[in-house]
Amino acid sequence: MPRKSTSVDMTAMCDVAFLLLSFFILATKPKPPEVIKVSTPSSVSTATLLREGKVIVTIGKDGKVFLTFDDQDKKEQVLKTMNTQYNLQITDADVAKSKSVEAFGTPMAQLHSFLNQPASAQKPELLAGIPTLDSTNNQLNQWFAVIHSVYQRDDMMVVKGDGMAKYPVFKSVIDAFKKNDLMKFNVITNQEGVEAGTALYKENESKKAQTAK
Repeated sequence: MPRKSTSVDMTAMCDVAFLLLSFFILATKPKPPEVIKVSTPSSVSTATLLREGKVIVTIGKDGKVFLTFDDQDKKEQVLKTMNTQYNLQITDADVAKSKSVEAFGTPMAQLHSFLNQPASAQKPELLAGIPTLDSTNNQLNQWFAVIHSVYQRDDMMVVKGDGMAKYPVFKSVIDAFKKNDLMKFNVITNQEGVEAGTALYKENESKKAQTAK
């Protein structure tokens, strides 16, 4: 009998491969864009932060402070509440435009004009930042008060500060937290290795040994 080569139909395999590829492309959530380039300080913490539904306070090395909202619906509620409480002349059309805003970093009185600027003028690097250093005009107090009332919880705040930023800026942020009874917040850092022989090193090694068993 003459020998014939084996023929394998790869059509089904190609279909499955493209289906899987399409699924991962559609299901993968891209990393949120950085508001400004920040070099965070290092720590030995290994905890992973879930950023969904968080409000991120970004502090640049020049001391500028910005607010970023992960939840668009909550962002719009915050803007509407601030407009009601402080009469900022923000319209519903202005609120709808906030969807394209990367971060808020202007004095409250300028929010209306800020929301009506083109996207090229809303880049964080072009903004002055939220006023914080003047204790009589720390506008984070107003922002945090409204955010707290909208979210109705105290675990949504995240601080991402540059290691080169000066202490008074961080203090102004912490003071605004305290004034609004926001006693829980996370700080984003770069992970560094734990020094061998320390108590934390021994604790981590013990956990690894227990997991291995």
